[in-house]
Amino acid sequence: MSVVNSKVIFCEGTKDSLDSSLINKVIDNLLDKITIVPVGGKFSVDSKFDLPPFAKGYFSNNEANNQQYIIFRDRDFDVKPTDNIKLLTLGKRTFLTHRACIENYLLDANLIHAYWQARYAQTQENPNLKFEHGNSPGIDTISQWIENAARSLQHYQTVRWALGDLSQLPASRKQLATTWTGNSGKLPSSLALEDCKNEALGLIDEFQNAVGTVTTEKFETSLAEYQQQFSQEEFWTEKQYLIWFHGKDIQKEMQIQQPQYISLKNFFKTVLPPPGINSYPHLPNFIELHSDIMQLRNEIEQL
Repeated sequence: MSVVNSKVIFCEGTKDSLDSSLINKVIDNLLDKITIVPVGGKFSVDSKFDLPPFAKGYFSNNEANNQQYIIFRDRDFDVKPTDNIKLLTLGKRTFLTHRACIENYLLDANLIHAYWQARYAQTQENPNLKFEHGNSPGIDTISQWIENAARSLQHYQTVRWALGDLSQLPASRKQLATTWTGNSGKLPSSLALEDCKNEALGLIDEFQNAVGTVTTEKFETSLAEYQQQFSQEEFWTEKQYLIWFHGKDIQKEMQIQQPQYISLKNFFKTVLPPPGINSYPHLPNFIELHSDIMQLRNEIEQL
């Protein structure tokens, strides 16, 4: 594969995913100078060499060491968010979102409300447009919708973080998952603490034979710490769940709780459309509200 521009950004997903769309929106007027390369699913980077296989495969042997590139992906449960809002790093060139994933930045009551109102206004102007959700129920109701979903996920996210801690132990990163459902956004049949804990213990039990450092005792210790953290009043009043809990899981639970509300998947695609498409130009620019996403633009400009 030939490199179109000398500056390259590797990201997760496909050319139509939120990852690519976010980067396109961030760089905006730099599109002719930057090549965005989606590489599919989640990937890891060896901090010692800082050149993952997909980068080696993209660049020629002569280009690999001197190429100007960065890697951008979701943080997921790989690194704990810092108190200072900034991009997190793995190695020298890999930058992770401060929030769990891109969806977390879009779960904003003001932004959802503005989009909902705009969609409803379109149907008032053109009755032929299909929109069965009525007008927005208001910012407060949408905020409660988000929080209610997050509260339902509290035990599940607690267990996922405890598994995430174990996955950072030597030799376990590529094997121990943080969920037993397959992917973020696919919720288990039960969100009860004991059920989630038992599923996690099953994963650990299967894994212990291969990696002795992963133990149920360490899992229990981490689980207790996250239970305490996620039960504190300020965690909820300060909406810290929008940073710590996985946005794909919150999105899924929101749609389960209020199936009659708007499709968040369509909302995400509208807020982060492909280049050249902007159906709702008057929606708030959420990127300017997040210093870590603005930092991504700076990192790209400095390539």
